[in-house]
Amino acid sequence: MRLATWNVNSLAVRLPQLLDWLAANPVDAIVLQETKLTDDKFPTLEIGAAGYQVQWFGQKTYNGVALLSKQPAQDVVKNIVGYADEQARVIAGTVAGVRVIGAYFPNGQAPDSEKFVYKMGWLDGLRAWMAEELKAHEKVVLMGDFNIAPEDRDVYDPVAWAGQIHCTPQERAHFQGLLELGFVDAFRLFEQPEKSWSWWDYRNLAFRKNQGLRIDHILVSPALKGEVEACVIDKLPRKNERPSDHAPVVVTLR
Repeated sequence: MRLATWNVNSLAVRLPQLLDWLAANPVDAIVLQETKLTDDKFPTLEIGAAGYQVQWFGQKTYNGVALLSKQPAQDVVKNIVGYADEQARVIAGTVAGVRVIGAYFPNGQAPDSEKFVYKMGWLDGLRAWMAEELKAHEKVVLMGDFNIAPEDRDVYDPVAWAGQIHCTPQERAHFQGLLELGFVDAFRLFEQPEKSWSWWDYRNLAFRKNQGLRIDHILVSPALKGEVEACVIDKLPRKNERPSDHAPVVVTLR
């Protein structure tokens, strides 16, 4: 079973790239972030023609998430259970016996901002819900754009980014809190190339210079840890014309 996550940064713009990628990488399920479409604008026909069932949760201009799967998703949930939120950030469903949770974590803007306070509250809500999901489901995968670089090795310039958004001690503590629930960072189960990033700023030739961050993650529950055969970042779509600033991350389960 292969699962993927990709912040497409506007599905209206990136739909052809998504369809091309799925044709070349026929994963069993993929979660998308920043679709930036209202529900009535979601391209269900095009995605259905590509062989995928789809669940989506949209919002105009901002946010928006979706779950595409070869088999229909069961017990679909939108947003964090127990946390009131007007923003479309989370979609979950059970696919072939695996609880797949796709999330677009808040950016947070800056450590001294109201948006950072929102991010902290949202992360508290997520952790509480994930504790319950792990009790209810043996096989759980939490993946998406976390907007958190967990360690210095996930940042191209740790000194410059120290204390900045994505790299604050508070954000990293929340990421660690998810691991303490039992989740495992699938990417770190394997030896990986140095300077492995999933996001590069559009500015300053960041991709060409490979100045990026690893902020897109796939976490697996303890029952799935032994089934993880590979986890990779696919940088190829970042070379597209008009690409997303994020690259897909893919995990292969035995």
